[in-house]
Amino acid sequence: MQNFWPTSGLAQLQRDARGWLRPTDDYFRLFLARPELAPVPESCKAERALHAGLLAAPSRPVTPAEIKAMKDADARESYALFLRFRDGLLAAGTLEAYYLSLFPRQGGGHINIPPLFIDLMVEAVVHSLLESSEDAYAVRAGEMLFRPQRISNQEGQVLSGDREVIDLFKDTGGVGDFGRFLAEAGAPLRTIELQVLTDDNAADYWQSAQRHRHLLDLTHEVTNDLSHGLVFTMTRARSGLKALASVLQLWVQHFLGVAVTIRPLQKVDDEAWRWHVGLDVEATGLLNDLYEDREVAPERMQRLVSLFRLGFANPQEMRADVSGKPVYLGLMMNTDGVVRLKPQNLLVNLPLAATV
Repeated sequence: MQNFWPTSGLAQLQRDARGWLRPTDDYFRLFLARPELAPVPESCKAERALHAGLLAAPSRPVTPAEIKAMKDADARESYALFLRFRDGLLAAGTLEAYYLSLFPRQGGGHINIPPLFIDLMVEAVVHSLLESSEDAYAVRAGEMLFRPQRISNQEGQVLSGDREVIDLFKDTGGVGDFGRFLAEAGAPLRTIELQVLTDDNAADYWQSAQRHRHLLDLTHEVTNDLSHGLVFTMTRARSGLKALASVLQLWVQHFLGVAVTIRPLQKVDDEAWRWHVGLDVEATGLLNDLYEDREVAPERMQRLVSLFRLGFANPQEMRADVSGKPVYLGLMMNTDGVVRLKPQNLLVNLPLAATV
C-alpha cells in the first residue's frame, strides 16, 4: 500500500469480500486524536474521562449523561456529532454503505453529520482505489474528490490548486501562524513555491510533506459554440482532466458495480442530448440551463472548467429510455474561483436500470 495520504485512515480499515472498507477501533481512534475531540488544558474531568474511555474502547456505548456532564458546550456538540457518525458507520458496516445511505438514489437522504466526516470517508475510499497506482497525476486528481480546489489562469494554463494550501500561502507565506505574525508586523514572508505537476517533478509528489503543493494542469483551449455548450481542444499531453476522469471511472465501478468510460469532451453538439450530471452545484445549474436552451451569460459560461462524456460499457445497465445515449458531465468553479466537486452526484444521478 502506498501511503501517499497518511491521514486517510486506510491503514486502519479492513476490506470485506466486496472490497468495501470496514471500520475498526483504530480507525475511530484517529478521530479521537483530531483537535476537535482531543482534550485541551481547559478540558473538564468529565470530558477527559469520556475521551480516555473511548480511546480504550472506541465502539463502547456512551450514555447521554456522559455527554451532558461535560462543561464546555462546544465539546458536547463535537462528541455528539462524532458519536452520531460512529454509530451510523457501525450500523452500516462499511464506509461505502454508510456513504450511500447519506445519498440514496431514491431521494430523501438526511445529512446529519458534518461535511468533514464525509470528506474523510471519501479520502479513505479514493486512497483504497488508488493505493497501487504509480500515476502521480491520477493520485493528485483524486484529491479533487474531497479537497476544494482554487482555479487560476496563468499564462493560458488553467491550474487547480488545493484551496487550503493556496489560501494559507496567500495569508502567511505558507508558514502558518508565524507567517501571519510576520505579515501583521510588515516583515517579509518566506516564499514556498507551488509546482505544476509534470513528468519532471512527479516523483516529488509522493513525498507526504509536499503532497498538496502541486498544481494540476486542467488546461483547455476554449471557443464558444452556443448551439449546446462549448468547444474544447486539449493542449496538454498529460492532462489532469484525463487523470480526473480515470478516478471517476474507478469511483463509479466501486460503488455501483457498473463499468463506464469517462473522457474530457472536446465538443458538445448533440441534438439528442438526453442526460447530464453536474459534478458540482454550479455545473448542475449550468447544464440544466443549457439543456433547457436558456440564455447563459458569457461570464458564467467561462467558469466552466470542463465537460466530459460518460458511456456505459453495457448499455443494458442504463434506463431503457436512454440506453446507449451518452451522459454529459460538467465541472465548474464558483464566482470565487473554487471548485467543490461532489462525487456523490455520479452515484445518485446516473440513469441506471432498475435491475442494477
